[in-house]
Amino acid sequence: MEEKNMQEILQKAEVLIEALPYIQRFNRKIIVVKYGGSAMVDEELKKSVIQDVTLLKLVGFKPIIVHGGGKEISKWVEKSGMKPEFVNGLRKTDAATMEIAEMVLGKVNKSLVQMVQELGVNAIGISGKDGGLLKVDKKYSDGQDIGFVGDVKEVNPKVLFDLLEKDFLPIVCPIGLGDEFDAYNINADDAACAIARAVNAEKLAFLTDIEGVYKDPSDKSTLISELSVSEAHELIGDGFIGGGMLPKLNNCIDAIENGVSRVHILDGRIPHCLLLEIFTNRGIGTAILGDGEERFYCKSQN
Repeated sequence: MEEKNMQEILQKAEVLIEALPYIQRFNRKIIVVKYGGSAMVDEELKKSVIQDVTLLKLVGFKPIIVHGGGKEISKWVEKSGMKPEFVNGLRKTDAATMEIAEMVLGKVNKSLVQMVQELGVNAIGISGKDGGLLKVDKKYSDGQDIGFVGDVKEVNPKVLFDLLEKDFLPIVCPIGLGDEFDAYNINADDAACAIARAVNAEKLAFLTDIEGVYKDPSDKSTLISELSVSEAHELIGDGFIGGGMLPKLNNCIDAIENGVSRVHILDGRIPHCLLLEIFTNRGIGTAILGDGEERFYCKSQN
């Protein structure tokens, strides 16, 4: 065998060996993946995300996907002759928009189920309505009524535990029920955090359109590979975190403080970002962990 071919084979073996301690550590553990951003609209990226999650399932993880669909909802709202409205970054959701949102999220949900099934893993798509999974209070934005938008107040994880026990991969769309059993749209980040807390997930991974958390967003060299909760609080308090990252980082902190072991913010525009972050020593995004948690990755050592 040529030396070049042998070298390539050995490199592949090294990659598999590098993944071994991570597979051992997280075997049979629950990982919640919040799936959104560009990775939902680019077909090749979509395929790589589903391959990643399916592989996690096949090597012994217990993944749960929570997906959004904001760009697709906006597209169909416009197709229906309406104009998408946002208040402080939150979609204003009247009854007509809610109907469109539920139809679109249902379509996205079943397309993801189909992709997982094609790879030989049994998946079941559900919404927060099913089994009383997500119960919500009406959400207001700085006191403004924004319609059928919900804040998760209670999660009933039994339906998810039952599916995981029966070896299914649950795929959840963020629609919940209010006290009067009206349907409410839920921010997918919020839904993923609430679900991760309720199932005591080992990991929560956000697929986003950003590389991770920066100390200085204008300087790409300041990407932070690992961040403790205390360090995250300091960054926020010192004014380094703003824009869309602020609520996301607060969600991460909340998840860690409520029992989730690690939260990852990943650039979903990078093919197979989930595998690169979870199974390699360097990773590619930002891992947020509790104070005193072992810094399991070796990203900062090179």
